[in-house]
Amino acid sequence: MAWLYLITAGLFEIGWPVGLKLSQTLGRLVIGVIIAVACMTASGILLWLAQRTIPIGTAYAVWTGIGAAGTFIVGILFYGDSAGALRLVSVGLIVAGIIGLKLAHGPG
Repeated sequence: MAWLYLITAGLFEIGWPVGLKLSQTLGRLVIGVIIAVACMTASGILLWLAQRTIPIGTAYAVWTGIGAAGTFIVGILFYGDSAGALRLVSVGLIVAGIIGLKLAHGPG
């Protein structure tokens, strides 16, 4: 269950920078900030739950990695961010690190 909490926390971690970006659009300041704060809160609570079982270093690295890689993908798909080869390889390394940490931790 802890890994489910952690993965969900990482997905909410994507939501707050997206909310902040949305808040920069004319007329969407309030809704963007509300989305950002709601995602921050949900992400933090789920990370807290995950850390009851998963070591802090592993949990934090996986949490931020999911947030960073996910936000990177959202930026490419919805905001026209560059998808250059070096950027894609670099985010691939983040994903490889997340997978490595999960494998090193073992099942459960």
